[in-house]
Amino acid sequence: LGLPAEMTHRMPFPGPALATRIVGEVTAERLDTVRAATAIVEEELADSGAFQYMAVLLNDYATGIRNKRREFGQIIVVRCVESVDARTATVTELPWPTLHRVCERIVNEVQGVNRCLYDLTPKPPATIEYV
Repeated sequence: LGLPAEMTHRMPFPGPALATRIVGEVTAERLDTVRAATAIVEEELADSGAFQYMAVLLNDYATGIRNKRREFGQIIVVRCVESVDARTATVTELPWPTLHRVCERIVNEVQGVNRCLYDLTPKPPATIEYV
């Protein structure tokens, strides 16, 4: 068909888009949060060679300290997997400095987020997406 490589080799993305990357209620504010985290994950992991990578916003909050004050912040999970056909997937073993940089950027650049986790669950038993 002569389609450009950036179209034919792009990372899979779910039909309902960012709403599938939010566990719980989908609001404009929560979409902004997951959009900001996704931009960081995509920027940092673009050269990882992984089959798929994403940021997921959980429905829970975590206690943290920012500016010497206690806060309840949102939690972002980073997921990065290897697969050939999306029927099964293994977790990408990212270098520690990369994981550290992604986490630091998310908790410092995404408003309201104070916890960043890396999902180590293969498929199965998990699915690649959260919702």
